[in-house]
Amino acid sequence: MSVDAPIPYIDRIRTYYQALGYGAPYVWAHFTDVPFRRLTKPLSACRVALVTTAAPYQPDKGDQGPGAPYNASAKFYQVYAGETAGEPDLRISHLSIDRDHTTASDQNSYFPLLALRRAVAAGRVGHLADQYFGLPTNRSQRRTIEVDCLELVSLCAAEGADAAILVPNCPVCHQSVSLAARALEEAGIATVIMGCARDIVEHVGVARLVFSDFPLGNGAGRPHDVDSQDVTLSLALDLLERAEAPRTTVQSPLRWSEDAAWKVDYSNIDRLSPAEMARRRAEFDQGKSIASQLRTHGSA
Repeated sequence: MSVDAPIPYIDRIRTYYQALGYGAPYVWAHFTDVPFRRLTKPLSACRVALVTTAAPYQPDKGDQGPGAPYNASAKFYQVYAGETAGEPDLRISHLSIDRDHTTASDQNSYFPLLALRRAVAAGRVGHLADQYFGLPTNRSQRRTIEVDCLELVSLCAAEGADAAILVPNCPVCHQSVSLAARALEEAGIATVIMGCARDIVEHVGVARLVFSDFPLGNGAGRPHDVDSQDVTLSLALDLLERAEAPRTTVQSPLRWSEDAAWKVDYSNIDRLSPAEMARRRAEFDQGKSIASQLRTHGSA
């Protein structure tokens, strides 16, 4: 790829994990047919739900702050709900966000609640759903489709949502929210994804995607840049209103930086020493062990 092309996450991740010794590559979800729901009324009269893959902060679960390493203990494994009128503290300590080029120091770059409140105040959006929803990141597509997506659809329907905005973080998050968006569209709720892994979302097949060519973990805009966050949300709202067919992708015109070299680093085995690869393999195995224990004994 040229340096300034979007990162090919599926290919990069396949090569990376095979180099670490994990054998057969993960098979990403893929569909030919894509459900598509148009809004049945103006967005200024719609009720919009927000779906995130970020985790509520748990003080007893180790480092979850800006720049924190992967923290399997802080993950969640069931759909959860929180009050949009509150002041939630959500963190992303996912396995494969881009820790080399971003630090998750601004919640608003991955959880656009404040931007949505501003859109409601400006009359752009009619109503914000009373609750936002957290969608787990499961490598098991069957679990995501048969359990998590069904629960999310039920919760959004109970909120009377006309539309939903979904914001993923890590690569598998992008797959999970894509599966959820498909389920919501089938249930009559229009969706738009705000994401940074274009190839994963388009491979699954969704109705609408706003693609920001930023490091993973910044699907809602640049950190500490309110204008960027409002622009990114505006693109998503425009797409909800104007998309005429499924598989509609709009790329944000915003750039992460003038130098696009950051795209070369992500999970690039050509830039890792044997010692670093061994360290990452051990870290990944430890995370899998912790996650297995949490799934077995239950988690928040």
